[in-house]
Amino acid sequence: MRLTTAIPFGLCSVAAITLSVTAHAGSTAQDWAKITTPTSGRGLSQSIGTYTSGCISGAVTLPLNGPGYQVMRLSRHRYYGHPNLIGFIQQLGEFSIEQKLGSLLIGDLGQPRGGPTLSGHRSHQSGLDVDIWFLLSPQAGSRPLTTNERETWSAPSVVDMQHDTLDYRHWSLDQAKVLEAAARQPEVDRVFVNPSIKQALCTNKTAASGEWLRKIRPWWKHDDHFHVRLRCPPHNPHCDGQDPLPTGDGCDASLAWWFSAEAKAPSKNVPLPPPPLPDLCEQLLHQP
Repeated sequence: MRLTTAIPFGLCSVAAITLSVTAHAGSTAQDWAKITTPTSGRGLSQSIGTYTSGCISGAVTLPLNGPGYQVMRLSRHRYYGHPNLIGFIQQLGEFSIEQKLGSLLIGDLGQPRGGPTLSGHRSHQSGLDVDIWFLLSPQAGSRPLTTNERETWSAPSVVDMQHDTLDYRHWSLDQAKVLEAAARQPEVDRVFVNPSIKQALCTNKTAASGEWLRKIRPWWKHDDHFHVRLRCPPHNPHCDGQDPLPTGDGCDASLAWWFSAEAKAPSKNVPLPPPPLPDLCEQLLHQP
């Protein structure tokens, strides 16, 4: 398999989404959590709004088991996303199996229609984000995990937090290969990891790793899983992406800041309230 092949966009018919003309303002995370099905009807899947204030029309369900991956924490009901995200996960699972790296354990994607969640994330709202555990499970590759295993297994941290280094009891080159394979995909915008992971990848970088390494971005936590974020897909006019990445591979002084006292100090800032959802999302919430 050639994982570098972009995921096709012909998974759905090329038709515009149709939404009710009646706006419904002021929805809450509780409202979005109650929705158990994606929107019905035909049309191209549409990511709407931003990763932290958005929704998705025509979301696709990730099969709970597939070659090279299994979905965890089924009770959270967050295994829906844009078809491009589903295809990306499936291709990365196939790569992991072909390379004999183990089976990927998939955490949260998004809710059936995206939107804000009750717990765990500020993003994951527009069907373009997925969390993948660093734990690569040979056991999960040999049989389907039980419901109890999916709910009770924990992802171990791969970082020695006291020394800001990798914990080699849980980290190996296999995890690095999965990260590289994910970041090399053209549809991937960013991959978030703990700063110590980025630092280790920078220490071992080669002349050929600059472009994919640029997409590996340090962020708080992310020591037991990595977070993949896709670009806004073509023909999704209501999708708002992030600003372009800075130039360079990210192995400069900007990385050193993450190990400073300022970066490690608990924030005293009062969290900003979540931004309002686009009107299209408020309408989509009430679609059949």
